[in-house]
Amino acid sequence: METTTGELHLKREVGLISAICLIVGTMIGSGIFMSPEWVLRYIGSPGASLLIWTASGLVCTIAAFAYVELGTIIRESGGEYIYILRNFGRAPAFLFSWTSVFIARPAGIAAMSLSLAQYVAAPFYEDCPPPSAVVKCTAIASILIIGIINGLNVKLATCIQNIFTFAKLLSLLIIVTGGIVLIFKGYTHSFQNAFQGTIGEIGPVGMAFQQGMWSYDGWNNLNYVTEEIRRPEVNLPRALLISIPLVTLLYVMVNVSYLAAMSPNEMMKSGAVAVTWGNKVLGSWAWIIPLSVILSTFGSVNGSFFTGGRSCYVAAREGSLPDILSMAHVHRLTPLPALAFIAFIAVIMVIPGDFASIVNYFSFIAWIFYSLTFAALLKLKIKKPHLHRSFKVPMLVQVFLLIISVSLVLTPVIGNPRIEYLFIFLFMLSGLLIYLPLIHFKLWTISMDRVTVFLQLLLDIAPAQANLD
Repeated sequence: METTTGELHLKREVGLISAICLIVGTMIGSGIFMSPEWVLRYIGSPGASLLIWTASGLVCTIAAFAYVELGTIIRESGGEYIYILRNFGRAPAFLFSWTSVFIARPAGIAAMSLSLAQYVAAPFYEDCPPPSAVVKCTAIASILIIGIINGLNVKLATCIQNIFTFAKLLSLLIIVTGGIVLIFKGYTHSFQNAFQGTIGEIGPVGMAFQQGMWSYDGWNNLNYVTEEIRRPEVNLPRALLISIPLVTLLYVMVNVSYLAAMSPNEMMKSGAVAVTWGNKVLGSWAWIIPLSVILSTFGSVNGSFFTGGRSCYVAAREGSLPDILSMAHVHRLTPLPALAFIAFIAVIMVIPGDFASIVNYFSFIAWIFYSLTFAALLKLKIKKPHLHRSFKVPMLVQVFLLIISVSLVLTPVIGNPRIEYLFIFLFMLSGLLIYLPLIHFKLWTISMDRVTVFLQLLLDIAPAQANLD
C-alpha cells in the first residue's frame, strides 16, 4: 500500500513476473502430489484420469478468460466478492464474504497446511505415521509464520512467492523428466488398454473433477489483487494466459510420469504418490520429493494468504465485514487485521479437520460462487454491452462456463449425497440472519465503534482507500 494525500492505498508492486509467480505458485501446491491417486480411484482408469486432468485445466483456462474480462471492466481488488457486489447487490456479496471468510478461504489454507505438516513431520516418524497432534501443531505453526510474513511487507511476501514458485517448477520438471526417461525405456504398461475399467457414473466423475479442480485452485487469485498489479489491463490477461496452460501441461505430464513408474493399483494404494514415485525412480535421491512437496505447499499457502487477506480487506471496505478489517498498518502498509483474521479462522479449522474432508467442502463452496461470478459477466454482457473491454469472451463460452460450474456443484451432491453439503448450504443462508440487522440496518457500526478505535490504537492501523489509478 502507499500513502497519497494523507490516505492509504494499495500499492502497485505486482509486475508481470510476480503476477505469473503468484498464480503458478498458488496453483501448484499439495494437490498434484496428493490428488492423482484420488482422481484415478474415482474414475477407474489411467486414460480417463489423464482426460480429467486435461479437462480440468481446460475449464480453468476458459474460466480465466472470463475473469480477465471481468478484471479489465471492474478494476478493483476482491475477486468474486467485488464482481458479485457490483452486479447483484450487497446481500449476495455479503453471503459470499460470509462463506468465503469463515469457511472457503480458511479451509483451503488449513488443508494445504495439514498437507505441509504431514510431509514436514514424516522424516521424524519413519516407522509409523506422525501423531495427529504433531501434524496439527506443525500446521498451526506454518499458518502463523506465513501470516507474519504477509503482515510484515508486500515485497517480502511476493519475493518469497517467486522463489518458492521457481523451486516447485524445478521439482515438477524433475518428475516430468524422470517420466520421459521411463517411457523411452519401455515403461508403458499402464497405458495399454488405458480406458479399461473406466467408471462413467455421474457421482464418481463429479468427485474426480472435484479432486482435479482442487489441484488447479488458485487460477483466479490474481483478480483478488487487481489494485496492486502494474498495468492490469495488460499484465492481468498476460499472466493468466501464460500461467494456467503452463500448469495444465505440467500436471498432465506429471501424471504420465506417475503412471509410467507405477501400475494403477500401486498408484491407488499409495498414501503419497509423489513419494512412492521418488522411491521407485530416484533411489538415494528420493528425499528430493518430500522436500519439493514442502516447498510447493509452503508457497501455495503463502499465495492463498496474500490473496485471501485482500478478499477479506475489500469485503470490509465495502461494508460487508467490520471496518477494522478494511484497515492497513500505517508503517508496514499491509492489510494486517484481515490477514490476522484469516489466520485465526484457519487455525481453528486445523484443530478438528482432516485433508480429504476439507478439500471436498472447499471445492463445493468455491464452485457455487464461481457460478455466480460467471452469471455476473453474462449480466454485464447483456445489460451493459457499451462498457469498454480490452479483452472479450464470446457469449457462448460464458454459457458453457455457467453450465460446467453448476454441474460441478450438483454432481457430487447427486452422486454422493452427504449431510455435510446441507450443513454448508444452511450456513451460507444463515448469513442472512447476520446481514439484516448488522449490515442492512448498520447495527454492526454502532456496536463496533469503540472496539474499532481501541484496535486502531493498539495495532497502529488506519482506514485504506481503493487504488483505481
